[in-house]
Amino acid sequence: MKTALSIATSDCSGGAGIQADTKAMTLNGVYAMSVLAALTAQNTTGVAGIFSVPPEFLEQQIDMVFADIRPDAVKIGMVPTAELFRVIGRRLRHYGADNIVVDPVMVATSGSKLMERDALSALKEELLPIAALVTPNIPEAEALAGMTIREKDDMLPAAQEISRKHGCAVLLKGGHNVSDADDLFCTEDTYTWFEGAYIDNPNTHGTGCTLSSAIAANLAKGFDLPASIRRAKDYLS
Repeated sequence: MKTALSIATSDCSGGAGIQADTKAMTLNGVYAMSVLAALTAQNTTGVAGIFSVPPEFLEQQIDMVFADIRPDAVKIGMVPTAELFRVIGRRLRHYGADNIVVDPVMVATSGSKLMERDALSALKEELLPIAALVTPNIPEAEALAGMTIREKDDMLPAAQEISRKHGCAVLLKGGHNVSDADDLFCTEDTYTWFEGAYIDNPNTHGTGCTLSSAIAANLAKGFDLPASIRRAKDYLS
């Protein structure tokens, strides 16, 4: 059986974070493992508290996973501090990790801030250069590209800028009153729209975690990026 590792944060309500990641990976047919970057006290309405693990303990978790069950893909979700991002980047480079998918979680669906101010720079410097794919939503893409996205036509130049600057493929997720459920897959040279039917559903807590984890699971199974994205979108829908 293929394996996938989530490096992310616990959601005690079970809808997002590590809990959503391991559910999605398992249901997409791989053996799921997890490394905790932080604990949260949260539910679908908001985040009451965040408790980061010590960097040394994060490193120890990563080392123990790779020493025993090497992951075929790695998904990185919410990481609250720059120091933790640096540990993750250093250890994944050390092990030559494959199929890295970065979900740059900055703000929860409820609106709660999840990342310290200086962590964004560390994410860009440490993780995006080694990522196979980054999966920002509209506000996250604006922060990564340094551009404003007001309509669907603004998504392509923003995604191209992220890919050009950091050398990774980009899945810029629609929604946020821009393109409903249509997502843009982009590399420096090519782009493809993945259309999706808009589902009027209030239960959106953890959809980004689920999508990126399903993509990682399908990469672990040997599908290429476009096929992994399509399979993950179908699963999420």
